[in-house]
Amino acid sequence: MSARAHAVLPPWLSHALRTQRGPVPWSAVTRGALSAGPLLLAALLAGQISLGVVAAIAAMLAGINDRPGSRRASVKRLGAPALAGAAGLVVGTYGGDRLGAVALTAVLTGLGLVAGGMSAIGPVASAAGTQLLVGAAVGAGMPLPEAGWTRALAYLAGAGWLLALRLALPTPGALAGDFRFDGERDAVARVYDAVAELLDTVGTGLATERRAALTTALDHAQDALAGPRLRRRAGSTAERRLHARYAAALPLAEAATALAWTGEPLSDRASVGPRRLAGAVRRNTPAGPLPAPCRSAPALRALDDALLHAADAFDQGRGSDLHTRRRGARDLLRAAFGAGGREYGLRVALSFGAAVAVAQALYHSHEYGRHPHWYWLPATAVFLVKPDLGPLVSRVLCRAAGTVLGALLFAGFAVVLPRPEGLVALVAVCGALIPVATRHFAAQTAVATVLVLALVMVGGEPQASVSRIVETLLACAIVLIVGHLPMPTERGGQVRAQLAAAADAAYAYLAHVLDGSGDRSVRWTLRREAYRTLSEARTASALAAHELPALARHSQGTDEVAAVLERLVDTTTACAVHLDDTGRLTARHRKRLTELLGELAAGSARVGLPGLAPSLPPATRANLSVPG
Repeated sequence: MSARAHAVLPPWLSHALRTQRGPVPWSAVTRGALSAGPLLLAALLAGQISLGVVAAIAAMLAGINDRPGSRRASVKRLGAPALAGAAGLVVGTYGGDRLGAVALTAVLTGLGLVAGGMSAIGPVASAAGTQLLVGAAVGAGMPLPEAGWTRALAYLAGAGWLLALRLALPTPGALAGDFRFDGERDAVARVYDAVAELLDTVGTGLATERRAALTTALDHAQDALAGPRLRRRAGSTAERRLHARYAAALPLAEAATALAWTGEPLSDRASVGPRRLAGAVRRNTPAGPLPAPCRSAPALRALDDALLHAADAFDQGRGSDLHTRRRGARDLLRAAFGAGGREYGLRVALSFGAAVAVAQALYHSHEYGRHPHWYWLPATAVFLVKPDLGPLVSRVLCRAAGTVLGALLFAGFAVVLPRPEGLVALVAVCGALIPVATRHFAAQTAVATVLVLALVMVGGEPQASVSRIVETLLACAIVLIVGHLPMPTERGGQVRAQLAAAADAAYAYLAHVLDGSGDRSVRWTLRREAYRTLSEARTASALAAHELPALARHSQGTDEVAAVLERLVDTTTACAVHLDDTGRLTARHRKRLTELLGELAAGSARVGLPGLAPSLPPATRANLSVPG
């Protein structure tokens, strides 16, 4: 749909119609084709159909989390949710076998409260919370002859198989080098590309967008390099070289941001050096000769110095700090039990608990007919109620449309395909399509619906397309009602919590720069944290703005506060570069900082967060009034 059409639609509808674009991830497509289908085939040949169904479901859910990035990062991104899903499967299995309907509903509702709270920690924790609840719903609502621990092992085997494929299979085009680090290499190269693109747009209306793209590239590279490891530091020469090349990009990004702040257009020569560095990262070669930019201004001199430093880092290849602020147990607990985590947990618990109660009521009243399973309704509610996956109404519309399409497609396939070999082939095809379908929630839902219906039919359940459509619509109604109920916690808590975290990081960065500390390593760490938390706050605010008006009003104005914070961090970066060169701020820098601090104080008061703009220490504030 065109941008003009999106502009005239209400925000909640335009978001539902929005589709991500990009090249086909052929590596993920290959892994998807080799995951659920072959696992199901192996189980059929071994006579363990029910365990094969569980393993294939785990592989499908792991495939949804199989996103671009490094192999090291994929261990946590795929492994942690799989462990949570296996734990949920055990809890659901033993709870379904031993508890009555009321007690089981209470236990699963409590589990929803835990899963919702932990989902506020971050994307990996959110995926773990999702699989924890889906595993519990499947364990309780899909009775199988195997014990709970056996099903959990099958679940881990299914997810582990996809993870093994992710670690072992080379990426196309990476066979000439060390393919183990192709994800990290591509992520670091994209940082240098983003620096070059920002330099190209300095002085134009696209500079702000390119600076945000640079933040995204830095976040992605940082995550790719900072995956779980057995040793504290990088072990191989290739990995140490990538760490050094990432660290060398940080002063380049800082100088490019300062140049964008000045707003004076640059010559085409300025972006040549970063582009050559991006090519050197991809080819795994030395930097080679780099053109020297003009040194007529502090930010240009910083860019030239950063290029010289990068050339040396490319040649030396020594390992370097990733400038990541580690989150301790206290930080994680604060996120899970803070205002955002409480709101998130309560919504998930009520939606999941209500879905479990309705599903069991239908099951015990024999509304399911011959179907012995009731997992679909609560499992659907889990995917609908996750605020970090998109606005509520958008998820509901996409889930309903995707389920109807998928169920109708499967009804047609079930008529013409031979059993079980045709269904196994259908599972393999759907597994291959999932990495492409994740670009839109409706498409992902349609593919997953076909895959799951094929799996349960292989496992002996009769064709259930109509009942699955009805259950999905029930889940949509439950989540919509719960989502608009009055809550004891403050609405918009997650947005405000992330906005507060971004403000704290921005003020820590500003105070460090104005205090005149010469420790650039600490400064780059603080700058990375400020931009990362700011990006998360902007994303949360944008998602909240696309809710229905009844919900969107609770976060109204937070996007404006985030924009002021963004300008404050950009100005702080420009101040840091100027202080490095001259040792003092200009009148323009001091005036802009003072204006932004005033705007932030006024904006935070309007959105009900007066503590968002704390007072700077007297010594730090005094630096704003020193005449230049």
